[in-house]
Amino acid sequence: MSRTVREVVFVDGVRTPFGKSGGMYAETRADDLVIRCIRQLLRRNPNLPPEQIEEVAIAATTQIGDQGLTLGRTAALLAGLPKTVPGFSIDRMCAGAMTAVTSVASGIGFGAYDVALAGGVEHMGRHPMGEGVDPNPRILSEKIVDPSALVMGATAENLHDRYPHISKERADAFALASQQRYAKHADEIAADLVSMNTRSVEQGWGLATADEPPRETSMEKLAGLKTPFRPHGRVTAGNSAGLNDGATACIVTAEDVAEELDLSVGMRMVSYGFAGVDPEVMGVGPIPSTEKALSKAGLSIDDIGLFELNEAFAVQVLAFLDHFGIADDDARVNPWGGAIAVGHPLASSGVRLMNQLSRHFAANPHVRYGVTAMCIGIGMGGTIIWENPAYNGGTTGSEGGRK
Repeated sequence: MSRTVREVVFVDGVRTPFGKSGGMYAETRADDLVIRCIRQLLRRNPNLPPEQIEEVAIAATTQIGDQGLTLGRTAALLAGLPKTVPGFSIDRMCAGAMTAVTSVASGIGFGAYDVALAGGVEHMGRHPMGEGVDPNPRILSEKIVDPSALVMGATAENLHDRYPHISKERADAFALASQQRYAKHADEIAADLVSMNTRSVEQGWGLATADEPPRETSMEKLAGLKTPFRPHGRVTAGNSAGLNDGATACIVTAEDVAEELDLSVGMRMVSYGFAGVDPEVMGVGPIPSTEKALSKAGLSIDDIGLFELNEAFAVQVLAFLDHFGIADDDARVNPWGGAIAVGHPLASSGVRLMNQLSRHFAANPHVRYGVTAMCIGIGMGGTIIWENPAYNGGTTGSEGGRK
């Protein structure tokens, strides 16, 4: 039998405010963060009957404790979805939520189901990166990877070594711009935040309504920060994403089903790609994954009018921009700032990028294509290319943004 691949769309996404590790969510369960996202996502989209949801994919990097037990299924049950709705958990470290979206999108495109929820959660305060992990000793003893590959900050220092023209000062300047862009657009960013009850034995109940990580800074303050991964290094807490807690969720459907249900369409998926790189310089991962996604779509980097790049470290974004000939201050790149300002709760971040790109598309009908991309631990990159359903035939590419 022959099959027709269906168009897949991103309908809507939400997230909790992101917290600092050990901050406002210190005594709040991780699964409750994603449950809240699912509930509020359905409230925002009343035209979607819960019984028509056919899959729930939720990512977490550390799948133990309150991030374990097949979180996609348990979160679906606790969020009040019908017991007929299945779910699963997924792990691709930082690209967990991104992979949850591409996984359900592939199922929808194939015709296995029509509507799915996807997202991710990471409570780095409760579950520090690497908790409970027992790496096979042969990965080091047989020199499959360098020991630095297992420490993400060390891989960022390695990336500075590979690209010595990316100075600490340049990384700090990019980080400062991220904070400034976030501050300028905080009200717009708040449109996709869902308030979250917080619990504290000492302080009682609270309500999280805004992101905790953003801070005011300056080049002088950034220059004086310690370099924890190497003496006299270049990677600091100021030019890196922090350790954070938070969750995301989104609706992914077939385009014709979205039309039938009268759901708004934020973006149309064009292609995606994942790629492996040397684990010691995992930050370059988005370069080959973007080239792969562009190739599969028959597009070039000049066709891309908006970028949402995860800012795990300033140096890895700058390496991406240099490779594609894009200026550090290009207005198309992270227009509302990025993870250096807002935080990076690992497996949840992919959907945050999608939320923001969807908002940018709505505000820029002259832009046809956009990219969400991120580096991934142990040497990988992930990229999704999206199309703007509101595109009106105007200029689509990078005029004015090339070096």
